[in-house]
Amino acid sequence: MAKSVADVMKLVQENECKFVDFRFTDTRGKEQHVSVPVSHFDEDKFSDGHAFDGSSIAGWKGIEASDMLLMPDPATAHIDPFYEESTLVLSCDVLEPGDGKAYERDPRSLARRAEAYLKASGIGDTAFFGPEPEFFVFDNVRWSTEPGHSFYHIEEYEAPWNSGAKLEGGNRGHRPTTKGGYFPVAPVDSTHDMRAEMALVLEAMGIPVEVFHHEVAGAGQMELGTKFSTLVERADWTQRLKHVVWNVADRYGKTATFMPKPYHGDNGSGMHVHQSIWKGGKNLFAGNGYAGLSDTALFYIGGIIKHARALNAITNPTTNSYKRLVPHFEAPVKLAYSSRNRSASIRIPHVMSDKARRIEARFPDPMANPYLCFSALLMAGLDGIENKIHPGEAASKDLYHLPPEEDKLVPTVCHSLDQALEELDKDRAFLTRGGVFTDSMLDAYIELKMSEVNRIRVQVNPAEYDMYYSL
Repeated sequence: MAKSVADVMKLVQENECKFVDFRFTDTRGKEQHVSVPVSHFDEDKFSDGHAFDGSSIAGWKGIEASDMLLMPDPATAHIDPFYEESTLVLSCDVLEPGDGKAYERDPRSLARRAEAYLKASGIGDTAFFGPEPEFFVFDNVRWSTEPGHSFYHIEEYEAPWNSGAKLEGGNRGHRPTTKGGYFPVAPVDSTHDMRAEMALVLEAMGIPVEVFHHEVAGAGQMELGTKFSTLVERADWTQRLKHVVWNVADRYGKTATFMPKPYHGDNGSGMHVHQSIWKGGKNLFAGNGYAGLSDTALFYIGGIIKHARALNAITNPTTNSYKRLVPHFEAPVKLAYSSRNRSASIRIPHVMSDKARRIEARFPDPMANPYLCFSALLMAGLDGIENKIHPGEAASKDLYHLPPEEDKLVPTVCHSLDQALEELDKDRAFLTRGGVFTDSMLDAYIELKMSEVNRIRVQVNPAEYDMYYSL
């Protein structure tokens, strides 16, 4: 991986690059890009930046103040493995051209502010994150949202509903059952080679892969586990992982999605987020308390639980997210913590070393913008540490199957995006400390996301015909 401007220029020369791709992430978490021929790329780009029109990015600038700058980060330089012509990729921060300051709504710049706030707080100097984004891969997908014609249709050889289908080339019969994808060998698991290629591409791009496997849902759900890193770098890697998943799947003639719930009746996709705070090379989450945790770690958990409903607007930022977070469907909706207990929304993984001591938030999903998601979780945890918010007793029971009188005593995450946005609007002070998030950014975020809520509100669902047409 290149670490300096000189390294980048050497990388360009050694790989005979013909183009340079400047990439940044918008509010919704989608990576955007603009390319220049290598003849228009030199060392000055790292000080002058590259101009672009910010008014075309949803939730950003108005047309009257649209000029913005992309400032490439040399530490992110890598060669894109999918373009036909050799192309160097650089992740960028977004700056205001007038004063050169970071744009307050740029997710990557915001994540940098979160890291700076941690150091300024004196609590720690490094926050490590390890997300586990799950995803589905299908053979084909179609949908329509026309006023008189609304549907989605998934075609996937592995889908359990295909056991009786007559398929071109024959139906070989070996496929996962509903909730049976974790994790039989081939030929039931038919996508190993594709995941292996994804893993090799990620490793070649400098992202260490620790594990890959089929996930629980039958119709092509899977996961690539990659190594933890610091907040901004780990968010960069998450964006890169999505790019690799989409493009390798495409090369296999398939289509990948990170939607939490692309179809009902089977497990949805989450993004469990492992977290720890360090200072001076020491893991502050290791201690002599419950499951080997320190008071610092317990207070961090307390902060996440306290602010979980506001966090939902960022960690679970789509209407589809709440198709996964439904009580009594083995979803991590219960705001409790426990060692090894996967029914709690915060789990303490069993580890052999204090260096690996960490907590795992299980309610986020892969629709989350990783820069905003990790920053928000960190800010909630730091609020818990600063205010010594204890999370109470750990959960020892299966929270999915509690008696009704006990079930109602355990708080839950939000049940819808509009509820989460209301909670975020009310509970935002922990995010705006140190100017990490700003009120202006949060107002724009809520407005952007409410437009999604309202679109779904007016959309007629085919299930409503099933329930109401003949009443």
